[in-house]
Amino acid sequence: MRLAGHELHELHELTLSCVNSITTMGLFINHAHDPELKAMLMGHFPLHVRDYNKKVEYLQLIGGSQLAFPVPELEGRLESFLHGSTAAATPVTPRTNAQTLNDREIATGYLLNLKRAGREYAWAAMEMSHPELRTFLEDAFRMCSHHAYDAWQYMVKRAYYPLQPAPQVAVSAMGGIYAPVPENLTGTTVM
Repeated sequence: MRLAGHELHELHELTLSCVNSITTMGLFINHAHDPELKAMLMGHFPLHVRDYNKKVEYLQLIGGSQLAFPVPELEGRLESFLHGSTAAATPVTPRTNAQTLNDREIATGYLLNLKRAGREYAWAAMEMSHPELRTFLEDAFRMCSHHAYDAWQYMVKRAYYPLQPAPQVAVSAMGGIYAPVPENLTGTTVM
């Protein structure tokens, strides 16, 4: 498979991002104290390695990657998707002289890394000419999205990330702005 010039540059940036993600995940795995956090990272790690290896195949022009890229299922583990931990959100302050990382810093770093990578995948997928490469990047976005959801749920359970319902007055105000459009618009003239 031949790459267009813009595809080559996008893949290079995404592959370099994977180098960072995998290296950081290795550090996070070695520093995590919470067994649940460590298990989550170790469970996600092989897919990030597979993602990297697929990009390397494309960059080396092997094309038609032989590696399957399964997207993990999206799993809701929280009891409520409107209310977080019963504990108040744990305050946090940046540590300017950190020598090690605590579990909150690891989970936060991982979540933010996944969010950034997901945005990059979505953006790059929109620019791909080759359908196979576009589909792969869409799958990589979904992997990041699902892994970020796991990390976010972990943080909500630990009161590292606040979760509360939107105020009803705001829901009513915004919901009242819009009216549905009938979907059976036969004979509609579009100008």
